[in-house]
Amino acid sequence: MFGKDKKIVYVFIDASNLWQAQKAKGKMFDYQKLKSFLKIKFSVSEIQIFYYTAYPKEGTREESQDGKHKFFTYLKKGLGFIVRKKELKRIIQHSDIGDSVQEKGNMDVEMTIDAIHFSSKYDTAILFTGDSDFLALVNYLRNGTKKVFVFSSKNNISQELRTGADGYFDVLNIKEDIWGRDLKYRKEGV
Repeated sequence: MFGKDKKIVYVFIDASNLWQAQKAKGKMFDYQKLKSFLKIKFSVSEIQIFYYTAYPKEGTREESQDGKHKFFTYLKKGLGFIVRKKELKRIIQHSDIGDSVQEKGNMDVEMTIDAIHFSSKYDTAILFTGDSDFLALVNYLRNGTKKVFVFSSKNNISQELRTGADGYFDVLNIKEDIWGRDLKYRKEGV
């Protein structure tokens, strides 16, 4: 379909899932290094990377969100990623002890739609997620003769997803350097 000498890989990154791995490592991913690693690891002639994330609505946090938006711009313009983002949905829950706000920003549907919509353009899909809900997508793609590989971390991967793909890689055990700067933690109460 794509010719023997051309291997096209599409990568779908669930940012919230990878955040758990980054916290466990204490470092941020260096997405330029990660892109290079994937090109070499999968002998890629062409790669397209999608990045899915939700971010806080302006004014809901004390800290500025400018850094996040600059990072999204870097991914798009600097690295050629396709960034799919949306504001976190704020859900007010009422109870006898007072109101609380829960935020949700699940991007699973968007990720699934893109993986299926673009499936005629690639022969290998790489999913950066550990969510067992993606097993249906993995099975769909594999039944359509696609190779599917999953990257996540040991404490953030479902058994079904880990064993349902053509291969699984724990990002915390990758020997090549895919890591960037150390995570900075905010002081409590600041």
